[in-house]
Parts: sequence; structure tokens; C-alpha cells
Amino acid sequence: MSIKTVNPNTNKTVKSFEEMSEKVIDAKVAKAQGAFTEWKESSYQQRADLLHKVATLMRTKKSVLAKTITLEMGKVITQAEGEIDLSANIFDYYADHGEAFLADKVLDPEYGSAIIRNSPIGVLLGVMPWNFPFYQMARFAAPNIMVGNTILLKHASIVPQCAAAIEELFEEAAAPKGLYTNLFISGKRTSALVSDKRIKGVSLTGSEEAGASVAAEAGKHLKKVVLELGGNDVFIILEDADMDKTVEWAVVGRMNNNGQCCVASKRFIAVEAIADEFIQKFKEALSKMKVGDPMDPATELGPLSSEEAAVHLADQVKRSVDQGAKVLLGGKRADREGAFMEPTILTNLKPGIAAYREELFGPVATFYVVKDEQAAIDLANDSDFGLGGSVFTQDIERGKRVANQIDTGMVFINHPTWTQADLPFGGTKNSGFGRELSELGIKEFVNKKLIRVSDLNDPF
Repeated sequence: MSIKTVNPNTNKTVKSFEEMSEKVIDAKVAKAQGAFTEWKESSYQQRADLLHKVATLMRTKKSVLAKTITLEMGKVITQAEGEIDLSANIFDYYADHGEAFLADKVLDPEYGSAIIRNSPIGVLLGVMPWNFPFYQMARFAAPNIMVGNTILLKHASIVPQCAAAIEELFEEAAAPKGLYTNLFISGKRTSALVSDKRIKGVSLTGSEEAGASVAAEAGKHLKKVVLELGGNDVFIILEDADMDKTVEWAVVGRMNNNGQCCVASKRFIAVEAIADEFIQKFKEALSKMKVGDPMDPATELGPLSSEEAAVHLADQVKRSVDQGAKVLLGGKRADREGAFMEPTILTNLKPGIAAYREELFGPVATFYVVKDEQAAIDLANDSDFGLGGSVFTQDIERGKRVANQIDTGMVFINHPTWTQADLPFGGTKNSGFGRELSELGIKEFVNKKLIRVSDLNDPF
């Protein structure tokens, strides 16, 4: 398997890494298991202190870490810096709130007394994607380290320098050896690793295929899994939306991270009363985006993460057009070196056309016109995915009513689907199951242990 940095701005290889041998992997799992036996006995204060140290180091090294993100997967540098800030905030959030989240819950049984105690379960395996190399790690590692678990992390093969840098942060923060371990291995070997008895749970963010493979292996060995598998988020524009602000958020929602977000706004659904106004302004805004070197702070749209990703997205667009979709803007690879795709809008989409069902992971928006609110809801729910979605309206109660009828794990009103430490993140349907972040996220990989105290004379 190839583990290497390829700069997607130039498609030139920068650095390569060797895959770890079975002997090395076994030693690292053993080290993680050994670290767990000690870390589970540490105090919440000790755990919090470590998380704060990691957060501080992230902020101190923000410029270098952000440039590594941009080098490896093409994220615009200003957004890469924002990712480091967000990741540090997540570490601080769980350091500040973890103990309260994990406090014993007192029950009131008919006889005696009882509590629910949140206990760590052991070594956890994380399988993380390239699109947010630090944030994806943070939302998995930070809460579980606070719980008392230890972490093995297999990162995407195209961001190896990010993966190594994360492990170095923990080393510099003086984390116990084996608390956080980076694994340079293939996806195939990752699925096999799930069967290791020393690993007690798995979290994966990635494709449906990867999720199904890992979940099947975990199920075979009776292990807990959390899956976040992408989405096809809707962006519904109702007739009373503030149009100028809605268009601003539409651009951010679709083009953030060069369009490569699981929760990116991908399907734009406008009621017919305002559809022409929205699409005219949206098209104009996308056509003016500055495409270029992601290291340049003035760049608004950089390359896709890899040449393979760009080829795949261009093929999805071509197949969709061949099947009857119409191109309102773009539709082709950008005329420059690197893994670039033009800002693109597709319309005239119907069931049977590739872009109607498939997730388009890049700067391609799909646009639909519907008669009314109910038609928008029906179209929104006609998807195999169920991650997030947005509703734009000045009538907040109406927005809540629409949100309640959308079959996703998250719905935002007057804002694209997004993430922050204190909001739960996760989906339904083919977008996976389980939650990350907030209080919900810290309780996915815990043993909710009942401790009951009875009087000897209590009835059976």
C-alpha cells in the first residue's frame, strides 16, 4: 500500500512512508493495552491537564500544522488554521467538562441505593479520513482519553505527515507511552486488526463501503462501533428567506474545505417563488471564486485532496450529464496543473441520474426547484443518507416545523450544517450511527456500570 504525501496543488510526491510490519503493530497494540491498565486509574484532573497541554501545543504550532494540512490534502490555508483552532477547542472542552459529564448518576430504586458509573472499556481503534485530519482525530481522541481509554489511530494514507505530527503532539505533552498511537497500515489490515481481542471498540469516519467492512468485522467479534459515513445534505430555501444572506451561506456551505465535507450543503432545494433569484445570485457568487494555490491566503477554492478524487468527481459529473443532467456552471476540470475542479452547478436531476443519489465530494452543487414546503421536505428525505441539512426562512417556528420532518441526525436553521465541541454530531440511515462531540460523544465508549447497594433484609 502507498502511504505518501502528494501535494494536490501540483500532483507531485513530497514524501513516502513505510507501512508498519505485523510485529511492529503487535508491539504497539500491546503498548496501548499496557498504557490502559495505568491510565484507567488516573484522576480526571490528570487527564484534563494532558488534554489542555495538547490544546496549547496545537495553538502554539498552528502555522506549521496548518501548512501540513494544506500541503497534504489541499485545504485553503486560512481554513486549515481554523481547523487547528477548532481541534484545540475540542481538547479544552473535554478537559473542562469531561468530569461533570462522567459523574455518577444517582438512581432511586424501590429498595436500597444505586448509581450508574461511567467506566473506561480499554483500547479503542479510530479510522479517520483525510478531509479534516486534526478535527476528526480530536473529536474521537479527546473525549475517550478523558474517559480513561487509550487510542490507536489509523489515519488516511494521503495525510501521513499530519498523522505523525499528531502523535508528536502527545509525545511533547508527555503523554504516557501507548496512550495515543499512530498506525501506518492499509485499510485491509485495519479491518483485520478489529478482531484483536485487546481492542474493545472502533470508530470510523469514511465511506459506506469502509464502514460496512469495519462494522461487519466488529459485529463478528461483538465490539461497539461508531460510524460517520458521509451525507448528501439539503439546503432548503423557502420563499421568506433573506436572500442575500442565504446566498452567502450557500457558498460557504457548498465550498468550504473545497467542497469536501461530509456535512457540506450538496442539494440546494428552492421553492419556485424565489428559485430564479436564488440560482442567479448563487451562480454569480460561485463564478467569482478565486481558484488557486491553497497556500495563498487570497485563494477561495483550492484543489481536491488528490488526483484520484478529482478524476472520480469529474466522472460523476460526466455520467450525470450523459444521463440527462444540465450544467448551469462549470462542469469540467479546471485548466491548470493539480487536482482542481471548476465550481459547478448541476440541475434537471431526476431519479436514475448519478448526481441525484450519489454524494458529490467536491465543489459541485445540485439544484432543484419545487412547488412548496412539503415538496421540499419530500425531496429532502428522498436520500439514502441522513447526516445533516439546513432550512432558510425568517419564520423560525416554520423552520423548526420543517426541520422536525427532515430525516437526518442534524438540521440547522439559517446556517449550513456545521460542528462545534458542544453540539452532538452524527447521522442516521446510510450516514451511520452513534454520536460524537458534546456530552453524548463522551459516552459512546464507556461501560455504564450499575452499582447497587442493598440492605440484607431487602426483598428479592
